[in-house]
Amino acid sequence: MERTERLGRYTLLLTEDCFPLGGDSLALGRFATVRRRWKVCDLGCGSGVLGLLLLEREESLSLTGVEVSPAAADVARQTFARNGLDARVVTGDLRDRRLFSANAFDLVISNPPWFPTGAGKSRGPARSEEGCTLTELCAAARYLTRPGGRFALVHRPERLPDLFAALRENGLEPKRMALLQHSLSTPPSAALVEAVRQGRPGLEVLPALLQTPPTPAR
Repeated sequence: MERTERLGRYTLLLTEDCFPLGGDSLALGRFATVRRRWKVCDLGCGSGVLGLLLLEREESLSLTGVEVSPAAADVARQTFARNGLDARVVTGDLRDRRLFSANAFDLVISNPPWFPTGAGKSRGPARSEEGCTLTELCAAARYLTRPGGRFALVHRPERLPDLFAALRENGLEPKRMALLQHSLSTPPSAALVEAVRQGRPGLEVLPALLQTPPTPAR
């Protein structure tokens, strides 16, 4: 079954092969730092939602997505083609160093699985790290970003100690963070973090953000 979501001036294609659009992706697309003509890599791009959100903000970006699922990668290609966008989608494992040269991107972005393998809350392989651990994700981001480049992602608040440890282990210094919550009376449901490769210590904690629900499916 195929459906679409409107994201600004772009249209996102979704099928049962793709992870549903969520408020965490919408928030990450607004949170990540972008500059004109930056080269951007989306690790685990799924249907291409983060790419569309970033291109909505800065259309001069050069975008590449990496997706291990051939079906989801094909949906992302269809999404970009329908919108007339010259974005590249590579089908492959983000841990494979043969996919790209080192230091190739200004920004790496990802909405990865949030739960460790075997965690009771994982609810299946799409939400668990059985295909790629948090440390492996950060290692891939470190390999792909240029010195001074950025890695932005969204994760669970309770995983922040693990995330910060994995980032620093791979030479990525956490520099910006914002917590995402459904309302002012509920605990945060996600954490937005941006790290800089070879950055100096010093974390800017931004005001908490209220989660924006996705637009209704069409």
